[in-house]
Amino acid sequence: MRFMNDPSVWIKELFIDSGLSPSIALLLSTVTLVVIVTLLSWIANWIAKMLINTVVTRIVRRTKSQWDDIFLEQKVFSRLSHLAPAWVIWSMAGWALKAYPVWMIAVHKLAYIYMVIVGMIVMLAFVDAWHKIYNTLSVSKHRHIKGYVQLVKIIIIVITILVLISVVFKTNIGSVVAAMGAMAAVLILVFKDTLLGLVASIQLSADNMVRVGDWITIPSRNADGTVIDITLNSVMIQNFDKTLVNVPTYNLVNESFQNWKGMEESGVRQIKRSIYIDMRTIRFLDDELKNKLSSVSVMKEYLDSQDMVSTDESVEVFFDKTRLTNLGAFRYYAENFVRQHPMIDKNQALIVRHIAPEGLGLPLQVYAFCNISQTVPYENTQSEIFEHLLAVVGEFGLKVFQQATPDDLRNLSC
Repeated sequence: MRFMNDPSVWIKELFIDSGLSPSIALLLSTVTLVVIVTLLSWIANWIAKMLINTVVTRIVRRTKSQWDDIFLEQKVFSRLSHLAPAWVIWSMAGWALKAYPVWMIAVHKLAYIYMVIVGMIVMLAFVDAWHKIYNTLSVSKHRHIKGYVQLVKIIIIVITILVLISVVFKTNIGSVVAAMGAMAAVLILVFKDTLLGLVASIQLSADNMVRVGDWITIPSRNADGTVIDITLNSVMIQNFDKTLVNVPTYNLVNESFQNWKGMEESGVRQIKRSIYIDMRTIRFLDDELKNKLSSVSVMKEYLDSQDMVSTDESVEVFFDKTRLTNLGAFRYYAENFVRQHPMIDKNQALIVRHIAPEGLGLPLQVYAFCNISQTVPYENTQSEIFEHLLAVVGEFGLKVFQQATPDDLRNLSC
């Protein structure tokens, strides 16, 4: 009856009956049991994988929901199959190795460690699956949670390490945590970037300061491009020259950066550029220039509507505020030209003005909004406007200011 309850005894007695010594019989019976346990663990693994690859996969494929498909793609179910052979070994090691307690304890620990690691891997895959599911929702376009996902992964890994340490060194988790608390200063120093990144990620997400797909500019980091990834520690930006820049996440909180999201969402883009006029060429309109400009219909209407000479004979000619200048006429022409351009938004502010000079001539600034925010059409529109204005400025008796070149200096010396 004892043989039936304990097959190891029956196997050992079988070897003894065959003429082997008790010590050899014990060794051979243990080896036989180890082979049997190994075979059973392989069978358990095969059955688990077969169930997942046939039954579970078919059920998942037949459902209308895409969520279970994501769990299948992230291998959450297939990784669970690795628990089956480990459980068989852990549960049967005491039966197979009871004659060798040291080996039995070692196998128990190794099987337990293996199951803990497999459990960690399954949980990490589970978190990745939920993150992927979240990315399919519309809210993910406004709230990026990759930093939080990485934090959860770190917590899972830390808990796993604590459990493994407690198993290997035969101590409880509380004692391990207390020992780590004594090393808090060292841990804070080691994980400084991670902690700063965690705080920054929470602030970026809570305030919706930046998200994947945003065009941002960080002058201090030579970054000007699209955000392609936000992690717990860094933000990856692809510049327009296709280079990649990794910026620490906490730098986006500590330093200033420009997010062009508002401009892209509005559908318009600001034009704010200046032509530098040589101030020595600014003068009052004379009859010759007036007649020349009157050949343009828009200028004729403007000039005819203005009093070129004051009706008050007591006002000296140079103090007559009604007299027009060639710069004023050009400013009026430029504003009308920009306003009539088909790519300029008529509902936004539009003005042509001159601003304070800084030694490089008088800046005549065009301030308007292009009705499309994409870079190529925007730059083409801006170029068309200024190419025309630079070409026509001479018709108003004005010159563009520019730095002297070697040819200018040679002509001056001659």
